[in-house]
Amino acid sequence: MSLQELNNIPGVTAAPDSATQNFVFNHTMLRVKNIEKSLDFYTRVLGFSLVEKRDFPEAEFSLYFLALVDKAQIPADDAARTVWMKSIPGILELTHNHGSETDASVIYHNGNTDPRGFGHICISVPDIVTACERFEALGVDFQKRLSDGRMKSLAFLKDPDGYWVEIIQPQPM
Repeated sequence: MSLQELNNIPGVTAAPDSATQNFVFNHTMLRVKNIEKSLDFYTRVLGFSLVEKRDFPEAEFSLYFLALVDKAQIPADDAARTVWMKSIPGILELTHNHGSETDASVIYHNGNTDPRGFGHICISVPDIVTACERFEALGVDFQKRLSDGRMKSLAFLKDPDGYWVEIIQPQPM
């Protein structure tokens, strides 16, 4: 479908209001049960860097902001880092409610079982075959391997809470 055809779909604004010109899709938040397992998955397995952590002891939760950036890009100064983090696209915010890791009654819905809702996040990698071989060697839980189903150009991993992470590559395989 061409860009012209996309802009003719009912409800699509062909020319966004100029007031939105500098808007940035900044972050997505996921609630996680065990922050250590989640940080391991998103940093070691997927390569995110921890940009900032905010604790709210009175409300018994902490926020962890991660980005797919080289750590050298992250400003050392707290104020500068906060401004930088709020200005870039693609931040992942992990919300950890203190004590959830040991509370069997805390279950976060991944959105892919009934009732369906949230679907997944997506990571683009330069070489999907190499990336999936690495994920396999690391023992990552797959929802869909490259060889599964009809869509052989993408895979889905599951994070420690069962959220799906789609893996794609920009260039055709």
